[in-house]
Amino acid sequence: MFKYKQVIVVRSDLNMSSGKIAAQVAHGAVGSADKARREHRNWFFAWLTEGQKKVVVKVKSEHELLELQKKAAKYGLPNLLVQDAGLTELPPGTTTALGIGPAPNEIIDKVTRSLQLL
Repeated sequence: MFKYKQVIVVRSDLNMSSGKIAAQVAHGAVGSADKARREHRNWFFAWLTEGQKKVVVKVKSEHELLELQKKAAKYGLPNLLVQDAGLTELPPGTTTALGIGPAPNEIIDKVTRSLQLL
């Protein structure tokens, strides 16, 4: 059973293409994992050895995404807001996703448990 996971939260209101969503999720996953590696090495390496569990969920607005980021920070979770470079589908600086963790399941669940899968 997995004790650690990473959750990537994507905005559903932007109507991004599947490829764009995949890229934004990848940015969130890599960025927040790197933060965890630097700030919570024990969480990062435990997650790495367990198989790097990831869950992708959605929110309906930038406001919801920013509120989740505040909540993740309150619980001391490594996190990273993804802002698009604006080279393809979105204006530069559009906040698209939030990577949270890796961290212990019970802490991440306090922030993301109620969210729907993408």
